Amino acid sequence: MSQESLAERIGASVNTVRRMEAGYPGTALQHLARALQVFGEIDKLDQLLDTAQDSVGLALMDEKLPQRVRTQRSTTKSGAF
Repeated sequence: MSQESLAERIGASVNTVRRMEAGYPGTALQHLARALQVFGEIDKLDQLLDTAQDSVGLALMDEKLPQRVRTQRSTTKSGAF
C-alpha cells in the first residue's frame, strides 16, 4: 500500500504517515490506531498499551528512579560517640 493511499484511508497527511513510519514520537495515537485498523491489526493496540510488557519503557522508568545515597560515617579513634 502506498503512503498516499494509507494517508487517505486514515485521514491524515502523507507527511504524518512518513513520520509514523520513521517512529516519530509526536505522531498522534489516533493515526496509529487507524493504521492498525486498516491493516487488520487493531488487537496490537492492546499490546502497545500494556505497560507490563513494555521492556524498553520499564527500563527507562528504572533509570529515572532515585538512587540511594549513603553518607560515610565519621569514625572517631577513641571509640566514643
